[in-house]
Amino acid sequence: MSLVRRALPEDAAEVLRLRQVMIDALPGGDRSTAWHTESLPALNAKLGEADGDFAAFVVDHPDLPGALAALVVGTIDYRIGKAGNPRGLTGYVFSVATDPRARRRGYARACMDELLGWFRERGAGQVMLTASAEAEPLYATLGFVHKPDPTMILKL
Repeated sequence: MSLVRRALPEDAAEVLRLRQVMIDALPGGDRSTAWHTESLPALNAKLGEADGDFAAFVVDHPDLPGALAALVVGTIDYRIGKAGNPRGLTGYVFSVATDPRARRRGYARACMDELLGWFRERGAGQVMLTASAEAEPLYATLGFVHKPDPTMILKL
C-alpha cells in the first residue's frame, strides 16, 4: 500500500503550509503568508476536482497527526502539438516540498512517481519543471534532463 495519496480539499491549509516551505527555501523567496487566506478558497476548489487538469499528491506526516510530510503538485497545459509531443499536452511540476522534519525518507520521490503516473494517464507528452540545486539529483534520477535554460524536461 502506497503512502502517497491524492490531496483532498481538507488538506488545503497544509498544502499551503508546505508550498510556503518551498517558497521560503528559494533565493529571494517572499516569506509573507498573508496571501494564504485569499488563496485558500481557490485551492480548496481545485483539490475537489477529481478529473481536472490539476493534481496534488501528498504523504501524511508519520509523527504529526493532521500534518503533511510531503507535497508534489502539477498541472497539465495544452499547447499546439509539435514533434515529440504531437497532442500538445505538457505536464508542469511545481510546489515540490517536504516538511523539514520528514526529509530523507523518500516521500518526495514517491509523490513524484504518482504525479508522473497521473501525467501519463492523461496523455501528457512531456513534463517540465524548474529544479533547485538540492532537488536536481532527484529529478535527474527520474529521467529529467536540462534544456538550454534552467528548466528541466522529461519526455514521456
